[in-house]
Amino acid sequence: MTAEAKQHFSRELLHWYRRGNRDLPWRKSRDPYRIWVSEIMLQQTRVDTVIPYYERFMDKFPSVQALAEAPEPEVLKCWEGLGYYSRARNLQAGARQVMELHQGQVPDDKTAVAALKGVGPYTSGAIMSIAFNRPEPAVDGNVMRVLSRYFALEDDIAKPATRVKIEKLAAELIPEGAAGDFNQALMELGALVCTPKSPSCLPCPVMEHCEARIEGRETVLPIKSKAKPPRPEARIGVIIEGSGEHKGKVLVRQRPATGLLAQMWELPHLLVPKELEPLLRFGEEQLTEQAPLGGLLTEAVAGDTGLLIRPQRQLMDADHIFSHIHWKMRVYKADLGTMNAGPTVPMAQMAAEAAAVYTAAGKQLAEQVEQAGQAERTEQTEQQGEPREPYRWIGPEHMDELAFPNLFLKILRDYWNQDL
Repeated sequence: MTAEAKQHFSRELLHWYRRGNRDLPWRKSRDPYRIWVSEIMLQQTRVDTVIPYYERFMDKFPSVQALAEAPEPEVLKCWEGLGYYSRARNLQAGARQVMELHQGQVPDDKTAVAALKGVGPYTSGAIMSIAFNRPEPAVDGNVMRVLSRYFALEDDIAKPATRVKIEKLAAELIPEGAAGDFNQALMELGALVCTPKSPSCLPCPVMEHCEARIEGRETVLPIKSKAKPPRPEARIGVIIEGSGEHKGKVLVRQRPATGLLAQMWELPHLLVPKELEPLLRFGEEQLTEQAPLGGLLTEAVAGDTGLLIRPQRQLMDADHIFSHIHWKMRVYKADLGTMNAGPTVPMAQMAAEAAAVYTAAGKQLAEQVEQAGQAERTEQTEQQGEPREPYRWIGPEHMDELAFPNLFLKILRDYWNQDL
């Protein structure tokens, strides 16, 4: 492509952006912290979804210091619903780095910014160019698509080497003194005009020299190899309704401090063994073949919490796709059982399996109590219904303080709405 075509691209794109761009809240300030937050939120998330989260987040954590000093559960709760929660944890870890290493100010230094937790090449480029107007490229999926089409690049954009090549090309296109506006213009063009499936070539400000349009390949480019599909996992979960002082509440648990969805809250659930997966026909109401699944839940909850539950019925099916796993979950409704008492529930096929577990668990608990003496027996009876850590009983009012992954947020909201 000629130098004239490159100059045309940079000039016309910048003019197009400056004539009228979207009124977005993070564009009202050159504060690097606010730009940093917005760019992290915008990763794999639509702009219209991010706006209310961004505004709420900035109200609660208006500075690097505020975010760095906040309890992590508060940060996760404020992020709840956006997904990809490692972004929130990394953002807070990065804020603490800024406090410790840079006196609370996001540094005007690419190497230092790139060293912050969770900040990759794109985010560092966006912060440096938009906040400090440094001529650094900010290459995301939108930018790779636009430049692949304009220059008719045949490289697979899913490969890291292609990103490096496009970053170099993007850096060459940045007009002097206009890095921030130019990078935002590239993102804007990809988001609004040069879209993935139906690019709008006629209103495009750089259509004149776009090689993909000229060759009739605007819907073919960019080349992108398909990612490996997420691994499907069948899971069963349970909403356990409390009784006595816990009436109107359900049992939830907190996930471990590390790993997927770390420290977030969820319903008790477990992975279904492969040999039992055929028993699940998601999307159907099943009244048979549920006994083994009910038994698994009963045994797992008893082992984890010391509570004996009685599965009653199938409540709903739900699913959630992570980047590498696809959870398909059947959720059952259950209440608390009593020692040595089989469940009296409508779903006989489930209760038949569960009864054996109740009897075994109740017998074991009774033997332990007998060995410890009558005083301990009384104490155990009085404490029936109190789960072990990290479980707790919650009511609808607790939904405002605990952070749940999207899957369990939806399940619980549906449950509370039906129950009211």
